[in-house]
Amino acid sequence: MPGIFTIFSSDSDSLVLTMLIFLAAATLAFSVMVAVRVRSSVKRRTTRIADENTRPSKRALRYSSRKAAQSILDYTNKHYSGRHIESARVLRKRLLQAGIFEASAVAKFFIIRTVLAVGIAAAIFFLIPYVQPTGNSTFWLLVIAGGVVGYVGPSMYIDRRIKKRRQQHREGFPDFMDLLVVCADSGLPIEAALERVGREFGDAYPSLAANIHMTNLEIRAGRTLSDALDRFADRVGLEEVRAFVTLISQSIELGSNITQALRVYSDDMRHKRLSRAEEKAYALPAKLALPMMVCIFPVLFVVILLPVFVRLHTGNF
Repeated sequence: MPGIFTIFSSDSDSLVLTMLIFLAAATLAFSVMVAVRVRSSVKRRTTRIADENTRPSKRALRYSSRKAAQSILDYTNKHYSGRHIESARVLRKRLLQAGIFEASAVAKFFIIRTVLAVGIAAAIFFLIPYVQPTGNSTFWLLVIAGGVVGYVGPSMYIDRRIKKRRQQHREGFPDFMDLLVVCADSGLPIEAALERVGREFGDAYPSLAANIHMTNLEIRAGRTLSDALDRFADRVGLEEVRAFVTLISQSIELGSNITQALRVYSDDMRHKRLSRAEEKAYALPAKLALPMMVCIFPVLFVVILLPVFVRLHTGNF
């Protein structure tokens, strides 16, 4: 009998220990679940409050200003698109060549030009009287000149950006042709070759890489290769790119070997780049003639004639 009680007592101790472990594990799991649910609920409430705070109210000044600016942009875009279709198309092409790809870029250009012309003229009109009396012809000439500068300034800025980007495109286009020939020799189609070259050009020529990437996106969106390349040539604005697009289009239409045509055209691009480098080298002496005459020759004359002048002045000649 004592042995039996000992067995039952040992079993009851182990059962109690098991129950305690079970209760501890269940309590821990329940606590973790409650903590996770509370945290997720707090996170959802915080996100909702943040969205409500960041969402602009219709009575807020920021919302009203944004709505007014959008209305002005829409009106300007509609006005110039309806009455000045050809000029708006030419301006849009220039903005694309300058690297400005926004849909409302034409409207913003006209607004900025008008604001600058009126603002600079008004600033001169109100500030010049503090410097000199008003009413003379010089005053009105300065006001008109300020308005002209504000009107022409954005166009000059666009032309400067176009010139800078064209220079970058002209420097990188021979390398583009070389990489395209390598990709074509490896068996890639022209679409895959353009995508590969665009990834490789991201660091060296970012502007050309951006235009190539846009061409790839247009091809993925459903445009034909010829149409996408035509738009690529319009954005780049180089005669070499236009000739390249014509070459690809004719090769596709006639069914000729694109790789061989690309290789010949790539050699031509390398020769043209070498010719431009030689032309700049040959023009360097003529460009250095004026700085040498202005900066170096007077110093030589002073060094040579100053001792003679000093001796003549002191009588020790």
